[in-house]
Amino acid sequence: MIKTLIKSTRITWASKNFNMYLLALTYAYFSQIPIHNQFEILGGLILVSVLWGALYTLNDLTDINSDRNDRSKYERPFIKNRVDKKFIKLFVFILLLAVFITSFATLPADFTFILSLMLFNQLIYTVPPLRLKKTALAPFFSTATNSVLRLASCAVLIGNLFLVPLSVYVFVYLAGMGTYFMYKSQSKYASLVGIMGGGVLLFTLYMRDMNLIQFVLAILPSFLAAVPLYLSLFTQKDSMTHLADVLYHQVALVFFLLFILVIIF
Repeated sequence: MIKTLIKSTRITWASKNFNMYLLALTYAYFSQIPIHNQFEILGGLILVSVLWGALYTLNDLTDINSDRNDRSKYERPFIKNRVDKKFIKLFVFILLLAVFITSFATLPADFTFILSLMLFNQLIYTVPPLRLKKTALAPFFSTATNSVLRLASCAVLIGNLFLVPLSVYVFVYLAGMGTYFMYKSQSKYASLVGIMGGGVLLFTLYMRDMNLIQFVLAILPSFLAAVPLYLSLFTQKDSMTHLADVLYHQVALVFFLLFILVIIF
């Protein structure tokens, strides 16, 4: 049961948090802003990752019935191994309680507030009666919003929410929305949002809100993983989706962590 609960937190998906933290840190690096709270930033990254681990577990709990009827999700932890729902809820509660107590006691209040926004966003997305994931509003409150909040959580730990330019927040939002559409195999909307995101990215580069090194370090790995995910819309969905998962959630995770450590130390 414990192994199943741990697996449900999707540990390697912490790559999404590492990606956004690296992007925020590059702005401190190129602005020559000294970082004196290295362990605070690493602690924040760990707390965000544990929070999302709990939220992924909650997502799997609320999706148990629908996942049982989805052939592509037969390997979800609670489908392969049945766990009493009361233990799943207790596990989620303990993780969330630990995250917020630690954050409130050791980190800035604005960081804890952003954690609260992450929790609220995921609750209205996942949990009935709102359960926005089953509505047309799902793309706006899923990966898109979550990516922006991840990026903001690191920025406030560095000391300035707007250290990251507004155009970059917009790009990250559109990139997250495009990823959502690709994952849901909605090629028409994925292409449309992709064009919009590309336009914002060009504007960001033109305005020098992002330099080429930042693009390579923090954006390119995500783009490389997005290629097979986009191809999955048209061919070999299972194998392409698996390749994208390995590239982003495993290979890129190591890449992100390495450069985070280089920047803050």
